[in-house]
Amino acid sequence: MLPESKKSSLRALEWLNFFVADVQTGLGPFLAAYLASSGWSPERLGILLTACGLIPIALQIPAGGVVDEVRGKRGLTAAAIVTIAAGALLLAWRTSTTYVVFAQAVLAIAGLFLGPALNAITMGVVGARGFDRQLGRNQSFAAGGNVLTALLMAGVSYWIGIRNVFLFAAILAIPTLACLAKVRKSDIDLRDARGADKSRSDHNVGIFAVLLKDRVLPIFFLSAALFHLSNAAMLPQLGEMLAHGDKRTAGPLMSACVIVTQLVITFTAAQTGRLAGIFGRKPLLLAGFAVLAVRGCLYTVVRGEVALIAVQVLDGVANVIFGVVSALVVADRTRGTGRFNLAQGALASFVGFGAALSTTYGGFLIQRFNYNTSFLGLSAVGSIAFILLFALFPETRIETNQIILHEERLAINEAD
Repeated sequence: MLPESKKSSLRALEWLNFFVADVQTGLGPFLAAYLASSGWSPERLGILLTACGLIPIALQIPAGGVVDEVRGKRGLTAAAIVTIAAGALLLAWRTSTTYVVFAQAVLAIAGLFLGPALNAITMGVVGARGFDRQLGRNQSFAAGGNVLTALLMAGVSYWIGIRNVFLFAAILAIPTLACLAKVRKSDIDLRDARGADKSRSDHNVGIFAVLLKDRVLPIFFLSAALFHLSNAAMLPQLGEMLAHGDKRTAGPLMSACVIVTQLVITFTAAQTGRLAGIFGRKPLLLAGFAVLAVRGCLYTVVRGEVALIAVQVLDGVANVIFGVVSALVVADRTRGTGRFNLAQGALASFVGFGAALSTTYGGFLIQRFNYNTSFLGLSAVGSIAFILLFALFPETRIETNQIILHEERLAINEAD
């Protein structure tokens, strides 16, 4: 049982995830709809988002190493939140190429640290064996925040313009920082936060031993890159299609898509963490990858705004599985190395690379052919990712349980 102080910090951490999601909601799919309604072509938009997505990729791994080593994880998180708010304000101010590129670069750099830092704080508070369940709860709160904010942003974009979505995102940084302040520094075990082996005085496995000598992690990283190469462009492309209709309704329709996705995540994330602990990581990942491929195909046959929005249920299923289980896989493979956050950074590099290429790949197919061809092309990449995962990726949960047993035996031996 966790002490009462830690329970208080966990409640604050859950609400922190709620408001962090609020801040970030307008900065993903809404950006594509915003720029498309401002006259950006699909190809120009795809190239821009790819270029901006490639900027931080080389920095993801060092950023994860920084999160491992820095003691002030709350301060690092606060700096990332403030930086995201500044980027949102810049997007609201100008939509010229120079300003959008700079804002995207600022947001990308902040994102290097925010996700790993939140996971590190979570691991530091609950420890490795509580991470499955708590990560799922964090995702549920984050998705709930997305739902509420998408509803508010729908009203904002409809009544006073989609540009104001970004102003609203910046304002929401205030309650986010307030929740962060309530997570007690003393409740964060710094060794747990980086996945270090407590049986040794100061044990960090070398970077290359974690990233290159482990056969499983590179396979998973490649699968993750293909997943996001398939996934990242789908929702923005849907937003572009909607924006080419009635510009006034583009924002509310995009909000509806986000709401459906996030409602699925809200009600399934906590259970996903539990299922990953019971049945293992691989079966859930395979289900999520299969759903992604099916979703891309459905966009080509489903007609009508309501039906297209309903397909977003599959988006929620695929993303909740990947969002929860990917962090668990990294934790499984880095247990005892002290390199949990560095490996998170490596995963983020592959994810960022895949997502950045996705927008250009999808934009190219739209420009040369049409939206249906683009969705089928994206779905094909998702199918390749599924095959790779099925054929080469082993289950990691059993190995994790063996490591936990080993750690318990070490602790007993030391006590004797």
